Amino acid sequence: MLLGVIADDMTGATDVALMLSRAGMRTVQVIGAPSAGAGLPEADAVVVALKSRTNPVVEAVADSLAACEALLKGGARQILFKYCSTFDSTAEGNIGPVANALMERLGAKRAIICPAFPANGRSIYQGCLFVGALPLHESPMKDHPLTPMRDSNLMRLMSAQAKTGVGLVDYATVLAGPEAVKARLATLEADGVRYAVTDAVTDEDLMTLGRAVSGDVLVTGGSGIAMGLPRNFRSAGLLPERAGPPAFTAPPGRAGILSGSCSTATRGQIEAALAAGYPALKLDPLALAEGRQDAAGLAAWALAQPADRPFLVYSSSDPAEVSAVQERLGRERAGSLVEHTFAELARRLAEGGVTRLLVAGGETSGAAVLGLAIRTLEIGCEIDPGVPWTRVVDGPRMVVALKSGNFGAPDFFVKAWTLLGPAAQPAS
Repeated sequence: MLLGVIADDMTGATDVALMLSRAGMRTVQVIGAPSAGAGLPEADAVVVALKSRTNPVVEAVADSLAACEALLKGGARQILFKYCSTFDSTAEGNIGPVANALMERLGAKRAIICPAFPANGRSIYQGCLFVGALPLHESPMKDHPLTPMRDSNLMRLMSAQAKTGVGLVDYATVLAGPEAVKARLATLEADGVRYAVTDAVTDEDLMTLGRAVSGDVLVTGGSGIAMGLPRNFRSAGLLPERAGPPAFTAPPGRAGILSGSCSTATRGQIEAALAAGYPALKLDPLALAEGRQDAAGLAAWALAQPADRPFLVYSSSDPAEVSAVQERLGRERAGSLVEHTFAELARRLAEGGVTRLLVAGGETSGAAVLGLAIRTLEIGCEIDPGVPWTRVVDGPRMVVALKSGNFGAPDFFVKAWTLLGPAAQPAS
């Protein structure tokens, strides 16, 4: 193993695994920190998918350190801590505390902070994170039900979480090239600054940053920063030239969509699926709490739909509706009800013959993977930037796509099936 990746949620893990696979690294995604003594699959890069983005800080740190130990034992020469391209976190963490713990474990004296992902409209300028043309705090992320982002300044955000000063590698320095970036990082380190936010607006900026951190034992950022890391191993003679991820067909069976994300992007994808005539049923947290809905009933409805097109079960709602439900049930109870239902629903669907499953939302993807008892995923073809099809290696015989709520074009739910081969395409 050359690169070990610790991802703070399921969709982020597939996102970064796709980035590495596209660059010719044999990449495997494993679910959860391997238990003590458990081996990791043979690969150039191993991505450990955790559910640590919104867990209590103590749990997030413990799980991340356990993943780090497993990756180091597997031979990882560099560790990438991958978090969301919109820096999803609370005032307490978990990005800062996890980065601090990894830095201490690895003996690192510095690490960059770079959630930029230009292909999906995430850029950093003067240390501020933008979503398209909007500063993060003016984007739809300001109303995220679990991690509302009310500040765009990454230096302030990271400083508050990590309890330390945070520096900046500005855009002029990035444009000057890898050596200029290295010099700036060295200056910050000499001044006792442990973290440096790095501006990045284009993919070429990420390649520059990748070259600049070739000797860093710890790198942190979104999946975009992974773009520039494989070339370092190749330049060192450790990684041969290889083609990107393979296309593959899905096993015979039914297709379905589970969506728990409340992002603007996912709500638009639901509208497109409804316009395409996909049968759909909305999961209602209040109905779950009152016993008027349950996983068994939702699965029965889904499996009773015509098999010539995907069905859609979704809990996605606009921010006002989500807030009203949380006020009635409490945030934790509302989220737990929905996640447990999606986990049980995914299990019942697989048992009922569903072999192609799209899942939207990080928490929903984590629940579905748990319900399906998936341990390892093989990365396949890209549907949209940051979202691949994956094949289950140990678990149900099926393919799954785990989509970050904010990712994907409006027609994502409709076009994804066309990449699985003619025999696997439902009507759209």
